[in-house]
Amino acid sequence: MTGRRLVVNVDHVATVRQARGGVEPDPVAAAVQALAAGADGIVVHLREDRRHIQDRDVRLLRQVVHRLFCLEMAATGEMLEIALQVRPDSVTLVPERREELTTEGGLDVLAGLEEIGGAVRSLEDSGIRSCLFIDPDLDQVEASLRSGARAVELHSGEYARAGSDRGGSRRALEQAAKRAAKLGLEVGVGHGLDYRNVSEIAALPEIEEFSIGHAIVAHSLTVGFGRAVREMRQIVCPH
Repeated sequence: MTGRRLVVNVDHVATVRQARGGVEPDPVAAAVQALAAGADGIVVHLREDRRHIQDRDVRLLRQVVHRLFCLEMAATGEMLEIALQVRPDSVTLVPERREELTTEGGLDVLAGLEEIGGAVRSLEDSGIRSCLFIDPDLDQVEASLRSGARAVELHSGEYARAGSDRGGSRRALEQAAKRAAKLGLEVGVGHGLDYRNVSEIAALPEIEEFSIGHAIVAHSLTVGFGRAVREMRQIVCPH
């Protein structure tokens, strides 16, 4: 994959739907709007507890998303089976704990190299791009390469939480992105990025893919989904 991409996460459209247990708003419809507004792809996280995105959503999205369709998931047997059936374009392996509100950190690839490497091989053997969601740590970048993964997504949560005092966390992202790119890994970033803080990260040339959801969904409540996507894409993909 080449060129800079905005991949829109529609998980929190599903969060609103699940709050009432109904059928609206529909994350599939939101994905169609996002693509029409210029999104380069769609990403969803199918969690083991199905707290927002459902199996039905994943299967319908595979049918309607004709650009990049990325599935985030834990490296479990159940999730791998679903991925191999649905065949998204890309799978990002993420850590997952039932009690967390949202994904709180990156995979410990160093500690789980054998298991993660096995999941990566299953995906790549089936022609599915494999990506690992990791903290911006050079040792984790090196371990990601050893796992056989094609790409890494750098966890930007610490940067997003740092507010105005984020020089150190930005440098960590920059160093990890440079190292990953030098090793031949595709580099993405995601978690906590919004309209105010993303421009500093968008200035890093090594980052090819921005995975952004909550900020776009929140902004869309006042300006509409299409405009929210267009405004974000203008920041991360200005040309």
